[in-house]
Amino acid sequence: MGKESLPSWAHQDSDEGLVHVNVGGLKRSLCSSTLKKFPDTRLGKLLACDSEEAILQVCDDYDVQEKEFYFDRNPGLFPYVIHFYQTGKLHIMEELCVFSFSQEIEYWGINEFFLDSCCSYRYHDRKLESSRHRSWDDESDASSVDTSVDEISDLNKDMQHFQEVRYGNIRKCLWLTLENPGYSIPSKLFSLLSIGVVLTSISTMCINSMPEYQTFDSDGKLIEEPTMQALEVFCSCWFTFEVVTRLLLAPNRKKFFHHPLNIIDMVSVVPIYVTLLFDMTLGSESELGNLGRLIQVFRLMRIFRVLKLARHSTGLRSLGATLRHSYREVGILLLYLAVGVSVFSGIAYTAEYEEDVGLDTIPACWWWGTVSMTTVGYGDVVPVTVVGKLAASGCILGGTLVVALPITIIFNKFSHFYRRQKALEASLSGWKFVLSDNEVFMSAQEPNQLSLN
Repeated sequence: MGKESLPSWAHQDSDEGLVHVNVGGLKRSLCSSTLKKFPDTRLGKLLACDSEEAILQVCDDYDVQEKEFYFDRNPGLFPYVIHFYQTGKLHIMEELCVFSFSQEIEYWGINEFFLDSCCSYRYHDRKLESSRHRSWDDESDASSVDTSVDEISDLNKDMQHFQEVRYGNIRKCLWLTLENPGYSIPSKLFSLLSIGVVLTSISTMCINSMPEYQTFDSDGKLIEEPTMQALEVFCSCWFTFEVVTRLLLAPNRKKFFHHPLNIIDMVSVVPIYVTLLFDMTLGSESELGNLGRLIQVFRLMRIFRVLKLARHSTGLRSLGATLRHSYREVGILLLYLAVGVSVFSGIAYTAEYEEDVGLDTIPACWWWGTVSMTTVGYGDVVPVTVVGKLAASGCILGGTLVVALPITIIFNKFSHFYRRQKALEASLSGWKFVLSDNEVFMSAQEPNQLSLN
């Protein structure tokens, strides 16, 4: 390239035709004739700049004395850019992040079309795979209420809300003690006590159902054993105390009623007072007919108290989040099972309806197909003809394959939500140190405030 074709800043006595660049501290000199081959790239556009204002639109800074162009970019990726100008081809190493590399070459004005054939397929394949994973991750972020990064931001806002209310630091300590078992030693003790009460309540309900522990009055009516009744009253009072305390300390009452764990707490408490109200106003359930059965259902709803353990178990919370976000996979699984059950049930009915084996109706065959395809195999109904046995074999093998298909996806989601739940717990635990630092800061400010007064 002739001297007259270069801009004024390129005319130097010592190194004519060289363009000096500084990328994040990495200094390199490139020949202007090399850059001219790629005029649409960022460095190629420097050759068209004839003023300092035009130069600063292309680079981040310009040293007039050194004739050096500064770019605030990652110096680790710039060697790939230099290699492109020297060879006209892009190459990417296996360990590089494809999205970071894509953003970098987009900044330098280099098209992905210049990727060499040895790297092009691997690059686009990794980018497509990462895009799918990231799109699913973003979808999970948008819909998750337990483990998303947005919840950590909401948690920070809730913590700041405590600073605006009376006795904010005390309420914050109490709320974190109830919500996070890893916050402090008292929170761990409270969590253990809560788990013990839940297990005691479930054990009491199971023992009351056993005939050897049931007691009757003189009229033959079932009455509760005094010790078990006292334990049940204590557990009910404890669950009520938990719900009311969390409600009073919650930084956001509206969010409180939408949180799944709080809904579980309320569901475990409400049946207690519903049945108590019926007993006090209408009498015992044995005298109420169908309404008595309804009351009995409310009593059985106490079994949902076992779900309260999810508040103290990262694995259970992660499992709940996984099931919520795996509805597509679960739906596909149920669809495959429904199709398989329908097909094999029809075959079994055709082959066995004349035999006295319990497969003489379509609904009975559906039951058999469901049990067989899920590989449960009660053995209460079995085919006896050759065609029926072949249908049963196909049903069992098909069920094994169908059930196994979505397991990997669901397991990967469980691992994902488990890691994010642990991150959220770490964020909650971090507030312990933030709170203690704030208290030290406030105590250090008090003498100054007194001196000013």
